[in-house]
Amino acid sequence: MKRLILAAALVLSACQEEEAKAPPAPVELTEVALSYFCQMNVAEHGGPKGQIHLEGFPAPLFFAQVRDLAAYVKSPERDAEITAIYVSDMGAAASWADPGSKNWIAAEGAHFVVGSNVAGGMGAPEVVPFASPEEASRFAARYGGAVAGFDGIPDDAVLGPVDLDQQLETPS
Repeated sequence: MKRLILAAALVLSACQEEEAKAPPAPVELTEVALSYFCQMNVAEHGGPKGQIHLEGFPAPLFFAQVRDLAAYVKSPERDAEITAIYVSDMGAAASWADPGSKNWIAAEGAHFVVGSNVAGGMGAPEVVPFASPEEASRFAARYGGAVAGFDGIPDDAVLGPVDLDQQLETPS
């Protein structure tokens, strides 16, 4: 009987540890959310958005462009350990101008169009996330670029200089 109680206690303890390690849920984007790098209102800009949750911080960092979110992740200078990364599912967005406030997907499972000819919310070339690989492929066929996983986003796509004279499109 003692062994059964000990085994049950160990299983319960393991379950509690797993619950403690579960990533935080995405936070709805509100009108007061500010972009981490520029401190501009995120909701006032079109295109996909992102949020990063950090260990020990009660609120996520928001990003007006997914390009900026990826740059933050690739940067060695961070405030704390990342516990979750969410991006807008542009396949579920009403439009480019209205990317949605609740259609978050985990970045590690998203399909990103990299190298397309579209401008994100801050005017720089954007890395566009989709939950569906088919929707990502359709977007790439229309606007150019290639589909990659989050870890496959090249450094120069998000950390390199931006050509401000480049003619970029704003998807409809």
